[in-house]
Amino acid sequence: MTETILTREGQPEDLALDQTLRPKRFDDFIGQDRIKENLRIYIQAAKKRQEPLDHLLFSGPPGLGKTTLASIIAHEMGVEIKATSGPAIEKAGDLAGLLTKLQEKDVLFIDEIHRISATVEEYLYSAMEDYVIDIILDQGPSARSVRIPLQRFTLVGSTTREGLLSAPFRSRFGVVERLDFYPWEDLFEIARNSARALGIRMDDAGAEVIAKRSRGTPRLVNRFLRRLRDMAEVLGDGVITEKVAREGLDRLGVDPRGLGEMDRRLLEALLRHRGQPVGLKTLAVVVGEEESTIEDVYEPFLIQAGYVAKTPRGRVPTEKALEDYGDGQPLPPGQRGLFKDG
Repeated sequence: MTETILTREGQPEDLALDQTLRPKRFDDFIGQDRIKENLRIYIQAAKKRQEPLDHLLFSGPPGLGKTTLASIIAHEMGVEIKATSGPAIEKAGDLAGLLTKLQEKDVLFIDEIHRISATVEEYLYSAMEDYVIDIILDQGPSARSVRIPLQRFTLVGSTTREGLLSAPFRSRFGVVERLDFYPWEDLFEIARNSARALGIRMDDAGAEVIAKRSRGTPRLVNRFLRRLRDMAEVLGDGVITEKVAREGLDRLGVDPRGLGEMDRRLLEALLRHRGQPVGLKTLAVVVGEEESTIEDVYEPFLIQAGYVAKTPRGRVPTEKALEDYGDGQPLPPGQRGLFKDG
């Protein structure tokens, strides 16, 4: 089986290391146990019937393993995987080129599938349901439709914004799963496995620090591990200890609760408004970040961790945010108790 996987990392070294650290089997994939067990059953049933796996949609914040699961699915099915992203499919011809190259039961993985244009999305309907694609050639009176038959394939879509998918499109996926943030115990095991794979020396105390500051995200574990390896080699004796991990992550701007500089800036902006809800557009201007990045990358963890609450009028900080990052002044009565147990 060959595979083509697109990643978000920009450095050549990071690209190679991501491929090294990416699990190839469910047995090697740590976390998301319910989803893994469901997928095992679906794959076993599809292989027993000698049919392609039903189309799947994975949603959730970045870095939780959606791309990795797509690769594992292809490996477990014994087929090839072709990967692309929503923005890369600009017109129907691009989609047709991808689909016609697929063999029986192959997997087509589309990252950021919510960014596919409405026109391309409509072409996918017949491809997903009937395994054909109708292409319009020419324009005006000479326009004609050409129907292209396709091999039976599995579409695996990945999205951080499931709400942006149209209802008709979403309904065509037979399996819809949302990946959740990982508990630190799972991240601890991921850190140890990744260190072994990369030949990095690290003690358990160092792995625990990394796990607890990685905000529930395996991608951050591996990113931190690579940077701490550099610091351990230059500033220490090459071993990532608790001391090296703490000092290294402090240098990276990651505090003991796992929040980075932008996370803290978002909380500070909310806390400065003293209980007044802040709209996303205003918040983006204040911190100098794109609205979509705030919604996709930073906000999910801040909400999950109990620091931010969303209201019809905007975002507000919780009592926990005030306790951990505030100036000691109480929140207005209407906000007290929000996510107090979070």
